[in-house]
Amino acid sequence: MSRYIAEQQRHLDTVTTTVYETGPASAATIRALLVGALLSIWRMVQFPLERRPDVMHVHSSFQHSFYRNAFYVLFGRYVWNCPVVLHVHGSSFDTFLQPDSRVVSWFQSVVLNATTRVVVLSSYWQSVLAAVVPEDRIVVVPNAVPTGEYDPEYPEMPHVVFLSNLIERKGITEFVAAVEAASDDPDVAPFQVTIAGSGPLADRVERLAAEHDHVTYLGYVDEAKKRALLSSGTIYALPTRAEGLPIAILEAMAAGMAIVSTPVGSIPEVVGEDNGLLVQPGDADALTEALVELLADPDRVDRMGRTNRAVAVADYSWEAAADRLTELYATVDDATPARATPVTAS
Repeated sequence: MSRYIAEQQRHLDTVTTTVYETGPASAATIRALLVGALLSIWRMVQFPLERRPDVMHVHSSFQHSFYRNAFYVLFGRYVWNCPVVLHVHGSSFDTFLQPDSRVVSWFQSVVLNATTRVVVLSSYWQSVLAAVVPEDRIVVVPNAVPTGEYDPEYPEMPHVVFLSNLIERKGITEFVAAVEAASDDPDVAPFQVTIAGSGPLADRVERLAAEHDHVTYLGYVDEAKKRALLSSGTIYALPTRAEGLPIAILEAMAAGMAIVSTPVGSIPEVVGEDNGLLVQPGDADALTEALVELLADPDRVDRMGRTNRAVAVADYSWEAAADRLTELYATVDDATPARATPVTAS
């Protein structure tokens, strides 16, 4: 989300923006959680001293992110009396809106209905939010990527890339099993595999790379190395178990790669038979079959990759997203786009 906010600010060149950090995104220890909570409270205390904006644009995920940012939604709406745009991120926002507690459900409704507009990532999330927010207040603005910073190579040698956090939810366990199965299949032509990312399941990836010469594990990579890696690949695999609209998939599309993923969240709205394959989450055998199917047909993979590149440039570039957001600001405030000033909370 922080990367999205940074890109949003960079591309909104007709809008004056101020970014207000509401607190740390996550905490790995109890101590970090307590420090983060105190920092979040301190940021709330300071916020009323900020200049009232023309438009508040609040970015929020689910759980603690939502409850922390609820303050900014309610303050903007009922104290500053300015338009509030709530931008919903998060892979599990659908289940988050189905709490066991009536009090929690009531509070969620109060916050969501205090907004002027709710921005969602796709039609799927529009249908989810429509259960608690009037549909005419919901606006679809897909995630975006800097498509101009990717330079697809479309190599002849099949090159499978996994680039994500090495956690169970991202499907790294299934991916490792699928690579092992495909590597042991004598009918599969030679292929390369590169895995990048860090996380608690890194040891499984390290063992895979140690046992197979065609598998490379890079660990964490910075933005420049990430873009170069994706641009050199042919198949991007993300067998994830829960997502919103993964920026990683859009980045792989911008890099000209075919996609192998799962039908969760908004992914089926982006990945279809023309540009990739979808398998059920947690199904390592189906993932193996999908990878083997594409590895056997490099021409099909090439067509998929070129289709993805064209779609990414047309529909998921930051230029397209900036136009949608600028238009949104103009519709919720009497100010012209040049005067609208969103305060972005993360």
